[in-house]
This record gives sequence, C-alpha cells and structure tokens, in this order.
Amino acid sequence: MPDAPSEFRYKRVLLKVSGEVLMGDQGYGIDMKTVADVAGAIADVAREGVEICLVIGGGNIFRGLSKAAGDMDRASADYMGMLATVMNALAMQAALEKIGVQTRVQSALTMNAVAEPYVRRRALRHLEKGRVVIFAAGVGAPFFTTDSGAALRAAEMGCDALLKGTSVDGVYTADPKKDATATRYDTLTYHDVLARDLKVMDASAVALMRDSGIPIVVFSIREDGSFRNALTGKGHFTVISADGKAA
Repeated sequence: MPDAPSEFRYKRVLLKVSGEVLMGDQGYGIDMKTVADVAGAIADVAREGVEICLVIGGGNIFRGLSKAAGDMDRASADYMGMLATVMNALAMQAALEKIGVQTRVQSALTMNAVAEPYVRRRALRHLEKGRVVIFAAGVGAPFFTTDSGAALRAAEMGCDALLKGTSVDGVYTADPKKDATATRYDTLTYHDVLARDLKVMDASAVALMRDSGIPIVVFSIREDGSFRNALTGKGHFTVISADGKAA
C-alpha cells in the first residue's frame, strides 16, 4: 500500500455518511446513482493511499419502516435500524468493488452469510492492505446511534480524523436551509459544540472524539470533489478540535 501523498492532511480516516444522503432525490430507499457517486469519491483518494473506514446510517431505509414500527419498543426499532445500515453497507460495497476498490463489510451483529463479524485486528489488517472497511450495525446494541458507532470505530482504528459527510458544507449558527442569515463556522472546539448544543453529532460521540484527540471534519458529501478537498484542506468545511484550529 503506497503512502498517501503529502497533500493529504490525514493518512487514515473514518467517513461517516448519513443514510439520508443515499436517498438522492427520492423520499426513501437507496438511489444507486448517488451510491456510485459517493463510491467514486472514496475510490479517488483510496487509490492514492489514504486508508478509509466507512460508517453509513440507516435513515433512508428506516424512514420507510418507521410507520410500520409504530409503537414498537425502542430496542426492537433500533435493531431494525441496524439492519438498515447493513443493507446500505452492502450497496456501497457493491458500488466500490464494481470500480475496482477492494472492500470488506464488518457487522457488529453476527450475519456470516453477508458480512464478516467485527474483529478489530482483522479490520486493521484490511486497512493496511489498502481495503476500504465498512462498519455496519452500529455498536451492535440498541440505544446507541450510528454517530456513536462511528466515533467508537474511529477511536479503535486509530484514525487521524472523523469526516462527517452531510448535505451542508459545515456547521452553521442555524439551519442554513431555513435561516438565510446563518453563517458557517470554519473551526470549533469540542467544548463549543457541547456547550452550544450544536447538532453536529451526538454528545457522546463528540465527547469520545474529544477524549481520543480525533478531530471531526464536517463537509458536504453532495459536492463534487468535496471529500478530497476536506482531506487536503481545500473547499468549505468545519473542523472541530481541541484548540479550534484546522489541522
């Protein structure tokens, strides 16, 4: 596996993508063109030596199931959401391997027919061999979100940064889709995010990244070249770190 060129700020990263991103313009479900676009962005930098872990939420599928869930207890509903993340992981694996990127899916829930069980040392070996590793099913337990799962895996893999790909190009003072006066933060501290209750990630996920010293980079995954730009310090994004400074 070649070393990543010096233009990249980070050698090993975890990319967290919300399930809603994979809907494209649909109301729910998986838009394979959008999946292919995200896969292409990942392949673009993986081929240059950046080691990539990936966590995908399940909101695009569970949104369609939520009415059926109705008054179901929280634990059962959360397990349904975990299964949705496995479906998204398999779709992304297919898209990546179609364009020649070796990929492994590791699930926190045992389902040997479709994914490897999560084994930390095996995942590290895959990364060292240049494979993209997709972590599915969160942490394998209810009451934890995929944000928490992403933060946990980023810490376990010794990632240099956690990149959160969303539909907006960073963290704003308010929802930019609803408030035209909202302004984007270039940098924030973990304390800023927690104290101001900014809806970036779950508080537990932000706290884990703070304790692990892993910066969070929030960017828009929908923009062409945005993943590479976030890794090289170009374009628009927000960096969350201990000192509130970009890497």
